[in-house]
Amino acid sequence: MKSFVVGGGCFWCIDAVFRQFQGVKASVCGYAGGHTQNPDYRSVCSGTTGHHEVVRVDFDESVISEDAILDIFFSAHDATSWDQQGADRGSQYRSVLLYSSDEQKAAFEAAKERAQSFFDAPVVTEIKPLTEFWEAEGYHQDYYAKNPYQGYCSVVVGPKVAKVRKQYAHLLKD
Repeated sequence: MKSFVVGGGCFWCIDAVFRQFQGVKASVCGYAGGHTQNPDYRSVCSGTTGHHEVVRVDFDESVISEDAILDIFFSAHDATSWDQQGADRGSQYRSVLLYSSDEQKAAFEAAKERAQSFFDAPVVTEIKPLTEFWEAEGYHQDYYAKNPYQGYCSVVVGPKVAKVRKQYAHLLKD
């Protein structure tokens, strides 16, 4: 089992994207990369904590490769936009990969380089060490599945999920 901590805008989107794939055992919304202890949604959204909205993706690499996980990540968001995904603006929405080993750092750097071929603008995804992962409040977990008709979910999350489903249909759960 491996775990990657990734951020690509609102964690509801990234969480919903990863939950649909074979080999993904867990997808947990959280906060990481900042300088405060015990962050919560309100403090992270203030932009003063340095934390990003992230998702810890736990996956079985005998079922889905780390390259596939990272390619899905880059397909699920605009990795060329600094501190913004659509209308969501702020450092908490930064495209970021947080590594916990030199091996992960190398995999993240290779994936970022690979992803550049999918974008016309430079990929600005930040790659930095993971110091601590703080699990987000319970109501953020599996938000899209629990609230598919909520406005943000219908307009923002749903289209991202559909786009990635189409692109990686061969890796979807039954």
